[in-house]
Amino acid sequence: MTGTRNRYGVALAGVILHLMIGGVYAWSVFTKPISAYTGWKETSVSFAFSLAIFFLGMSAAFMGRLVEKFGPSVTGTISSICYGSGIALTGLAIQSHHLWLLYLAYGVIGGLGLGSGYVTPVSTIVRWFPDKRGLATGLAIMGFGFAAMLTGPVAQNLMANVGIVNTFYILGTFYFVVMIIAAQFIKKPRPHELPQAIAQNAQRVSLTGQELTANQALRTRTFAFLWFMFFINITTGIGLVSAASPMAQNMTAMTASTAAVMVGIIGLFNGFGRLAWATLSDFIGRPLTYSLIFILDIVMLFILLFFKVPFIFALALCFLMSCYGAGFSVIPAYLGDVFGTKELGAIHGYILTAWAVAGMVGPLLLSYTHQVLHNYYVTLIVFVVIDALAMAVSILIQRDFVAHRETNAA
Repeated sequence: MTGTRNRYGVALAGVILHLMIGGVYAWSVFTKPISAYTGWKETSVSFAFSLAIFFLGMSAAFMGRLVEKFGPSVTGTISSICYGSGIALTGLAIQSHHLWLLYLAYGVIGGLGLGSGYVTPVSTIVRWFPDKRGLATGLAIMGFGFAAMLTGPVAQNLMANVGIVNTFYILGTFYFVVMIIAAQFIKKPRPHELPQAIAQNAQRVSLTGQELTANQALRTRTFAFLWFMFFINITTGIGLVSAASPMAQNMTAMTASTAAVMVGIIGLFNGFGRLAWATLSDFIGRPLTYSLIFILDIVMLFILLFFKVPFIFALALCFLMSCYGAGFSVIPAYLGDVFGTKELGAIHGYILTAWAVAGMVGPLLLSYTHQVLHNYYVTLIVFVVIDALAMAVSILIQRDFVAHRETNAA
C-alpha cells in the first residue's frame, strides 16, 4: 500500500477477519451431526469448543506480542493458516473417526488461529481511531459476536447438500482465503498518516497520558483490577449463555420452543450490545461505562431471581447478554486509555487470558451447582456477589484516576 490509507478500509478488513473466526460460536450446529456420524457422545464433541476457547484466551497473550513485533498482517496470516487448516482437519478427524484429532484440529490448532485472529485487528483499529476508540473496537468485536448468525444457516445448508465432512473442508478453505486476503489490509498507521486533529484526540480520551510497555502495564494495580473485572463479566455472561434455555424453562415454565426463540434474541443483544456500549463509552468514558455494566448486571440478576414472568425473565437475560458483549468491546479501548497504544496488542492479549479461565469457570460453576442443588438460585446469588465485587473494583479504579489527575494538576 502506498500513499495515505483509508482508516475505514482497515476497520472493514478487521470486521471481516472477526466475522470469519467468530464462526466458532456456531459449534452447537455441528454437535449432533458429528455425534450421529461418528458415534461420539455429544459431551465429547462439545468439549472441542471449550478447548478452542481456552486456547484462544491463552494463545492471545503470546500472539499479542507478535502483533507488536511483526505487525498485524503477519499475525492475521498466521490466524488464516491455523484457523483454516484447523477447520479442514476437523473434517478429516470426523471422516477418520479420530476424537483425539478433533481436539487437536479444532481445539488446539483452531484455537491458536482464534487467538491470533482475535488480537490482530483490535489494537490496530484503536490506533487508527484515537478519537472513536469505543466505536472502532465495538464494530470489530461486534463482527465476532454476530458471526454465528451467518455461519449457522450456511453450515446447515452445506451439511444438507454435501455432508458433514465436506462442509468442514469447504469452510476451512473459504476461511483461509478470505482471512489471508483481509489480513494484508490490516496495517498500523504510519507516522503523520492520521490528520492532526484526529491524532490530538488521543490525549483527550487518555486517562493517564502514559505510554507503557506490556511488561510495565502488567506490574500495575490497574491491570490486575481490569483483569478481575473482565474475568467476572465473562464468568457471569458465559455461565448464563451456557444454560439460558434450561434455566428459562425451569424457573418460568417457559416452553422449549419459546426458550429456543429467546436464545436467538439474546444472541442479538450480545452482538448489538458490543457496539452500543462501546459507542456510549466514547461519550461517558470507559470507567463509568464498566461501572454501569456491573450495576445493570446486578439489577437484572435480581430480576431473574424474583420475577417468574417469561417475558420479564427473557428481557432481563437480553440486558445481561448486552453487558456480556460490552465487556469484550469496551476493554480494548479502556486499556488504550490507561496504558496508551504503544504495546496495546500485547496488553490486550494478556488480559484475554481472563477469557480462557472464565470460559471454564462460568459454565462449570452453573452446571455443578444445578446438578447438586437442582436449582439455579444459588448460582445467581453467587453471580450477584461477584458482580458487586467487580463494581467495587471499578469504582476504586475511577478514584485512582481522579487522584492521578489531581496529582498531575498540582
